[in-house]
Amino acid sequence: MITISETAQAHFRKLLSQQPEGTNIRVFVVNPGTPNAECGVSYCPPDAVDHDDMHLPFEGFEAVVDQQSVSFLDAAEIDFVSDQMGSQLTLKAPNAKMAKVPDNAPLADRVEYVLQSQINPGLASHGGKVVLTEITPDGLAILQFGGGCNGCSMVDVTLKEGIEKQMLELFPGELTGVRDATEHERGEHSYY
Repeated sequence: MITISETAQAHFRKLLSQQPEGTNIRVFVVNPGTPNAECGVSYCPPDAVDHDDMHLPFEGFEAVVDQQSVSFLDAAEIDFVSDQMGSQLTLKAPNAKMAKVPDNAPLADRVEYVLQSQINPGLASHGGKVVLTEITPDGLAILQFGGGCNGCSMVDVTLKEGIEKQMLELFPGELTGVRDATEHERGEHSYY
């Protein structure tokens, strides 16, 4: 479920050695399953553990996860990296904004999951996002761009060379293409 690198485990052991006995870490998601989802790690003293929390054992401590966060932390990775600029704890949770859907889920759910977990994080760095509006009977995924993508001159390249290629690889025989339904000349735009 959650992978914690050796360096992160050592970092947690060091921090926990300065806390009251029995303190572990809690890994959680605030606003799970939404575009505003945020992941975090905090101290978890013994009196803050709920009876239905999941306990993940590591050497010298446990990672405690509340039931609401469990599915959103599937495939999460915690690392601790040091470089010339200092040290930093990183938490990557690809399923925080949308819980992983099963392989046998409807095509629209699987496409939406890929958009939320793989495509939108890259678009967000430019202030953009994309959502699925429909899948046509002939297998076209119709997308609606928003934010910085609305009105961007590179949207066609992003659609064809990025999103469509990835979607056709992930859904062979199910999707035949990807189309943009956004009216890029109307409304307020981030780019002109």
